[in-house]
Amino acid sequence: MTRIYAIAPRVGILQDGRQRTLEIIHMKKLFLPILVLMSLLSGCAALSPFSISEATLESYMQEQVSRYDRLQLESGSPLSLALDKVDVTLGPEGRDVAVLELNGKVAVNALMAKLPVGVFLKVEGAPYYNSQEKAVYIRRLRLLDSRIDSPYFNGDFKPVTDNAMRFLAQMLETMPVYRLDDANLAGQFMSLTNMDLKVAPGKLVFVPSDK
Repeated sequence: MTRIYAIAPRVGILQDGRQRTLEIIHMKKLFLPILVLMSLLSGCAALSPFSISEATLESYMQEQVSRYDRLQLESGSPLSLALDKVDVTLGPEGRDVAVLELNGKVAVNALMAKLPVGVFLKVEGAPYYNSQEKAVYIRRLRLLDSRIDSPYFNGDFKPVTDNAMRFLAQMLETMPVYRLDDANLAGQFMSLTNMDLKVAPGKLVFVPSDK
């Protein structure tokens, strides 16, 4: 009898240990989805995925214009565009618009020669978010100001300005000024929910869609 009483507590201890182990495993299963969600949210907060700054748009546009121009030249287009500077103003005077100031050169490839024309365009447009492409576009462009600087042209610069505006409008119709990155947690999180784009002073803000 003495031996039985000596062993019984050990059996109880083993059973208690197994029970605690099962409880820990169960708790881990319960908390795992919560931890994943918290990681997504904290990653989104750290990367500021719900807003896009003016500086981010300026940098992205520089890269996109270079890529677009290269594709246009490869397709045989006689026009090329190089941007020296891009200034983006979001939400001026509290309006839901973006103002783009573009300084660059439009070159016409004619007779085996390039004729560069310095161009300044100040345009206004409405930011638009395409949820299927997860990309931001600028639509409904309106010319606010323009200047032309070239020794090759004299007199009326309106035809040159009109051509530059058409080129810019065509470019922005097909070229996003920003695209969400699926490679990071922020882009993945944004793709799981319906979002709307709001214009705020100095930034574009993603908010949950009410549709």
